[in-house]
Amino acid sequence: MKNTLLKLRTVLTIFMMVVSVLVCGQDKKLPNVVILATGGTIAGAGASSTGSAYTSGQVKIEAMIDAVPNIRSLANLRGEQLANVGSQDMSVKVWLDLAKRINELLATKDVDGIVITHGTDTQEETAYFLNLVVKSDKPVVLTGSMRPSTALSADGPLNMYNAVAIAASPKAKGYGVMVLMNDDIHSAHDVKKMITTPVHTFESPLEGLLGTCIFGEVEFFHKPFGKHTVDSEFSVDGVKELPRVDIVYTCADVSGDLIDIMVKAGAKGIVVAGVGDGNMNAGTLEAVKRATKAGVPVVRASRVPVGAVLIKGEINDEEYGTVSSADLNPQKARILLMLSLLKKDRSREDLQNLYIEY
Repeated sequence: MKNTLLKLRTVLTIFMMVVSVLVCGQDKKLPNVVILATGGTIAGAGASSTGSAYTSGQVKIEAMIDAVPNIRSLANLRGEQLANVGSQDMSVKVWLDLAKRINELLATKDVDGIVITHGTDTQEETAYFLNLVVKSDKPVVLTGSMRPSTALSADGPLNMYNAVAIAASPKAKGYGVMVLMNDDIHSAHDVKKMITTPVHTFESPLEGLLGTCIFGEVEFFHKPFGKHTVDSEFSVDGVKELPRVDIVYTCADVSGDLIDIMVKAGAKGIVVAGVGDGNMNAGTLEAVKRATKAGVPVVRASRVPVGAVLIKGEINDEEYGTVSSADLNPQKARILLMLSLLKKDRSREDLQNLYIEY
């Protein structure tokens, strides 16, 4: 009788352990990864599997996780729906919410990595912003898709699988914020959306890929450029908004009035997407000089997709009070200026050094 009771208790104990694992969905041997969803094409849906029209942000994060075969074999997963927008509607508020939530999660021992699902239009901007303000060396990986969830050969599920594999990998520690798309791992500093709609839209044309992740197998080639995450001086603790910084796109015969209008409208800084090596015509240069004399910093970037803006090129930065964006494109140059202006009374030289370091 005692042996029978003992066997029953043993069976019951094993049964309860199995139920506990199934209910909680946790395996103590696996790393813990949190997926923060913001919407985008990866959560989009369309009426046709072969049409180009769709609506972003239609699928919630739990449904997205459940749609990826074997993803829970990589990590203990849980999702949070932080926003649900197309990335053309990404905002500073969502950036700040993301940064604060990521820093909260990564400060705990219970979270080993973060994945962010995000639309591709402004993915590089969110990644670069987070690269400057996340205060952890644990992996943070942004991913998305070029095709909605309802499309033929949707790329979202495999992108999400690979992003989780990176966030769960001990190899990924210390690489800053990354972007995983189409099996390629990009640094937030380097990545650019280069083509409008194909799945191979993202490239790191100057510095090259950080690495690859193919069906969950992670391999890194080199470390990312510049200061980031734990080595960054920037913080958004207690920050509720960022200073307004505008971008003016230059072209043949562009009017310098646009810069004057931005200053009058309250811009605290301006980025010029110049031609060639961050160049601009005479009228725009005069407007730039007026802005910098009025205390509004102006950064020279380039509308050319690849290449650095020379500090001592055709334009004398000291004469006009301008700053070179180095190898940051206009949209990333804007983010660095916004964060830099959280500290008041920075000199032109101080700003220039930041663009060299970050």
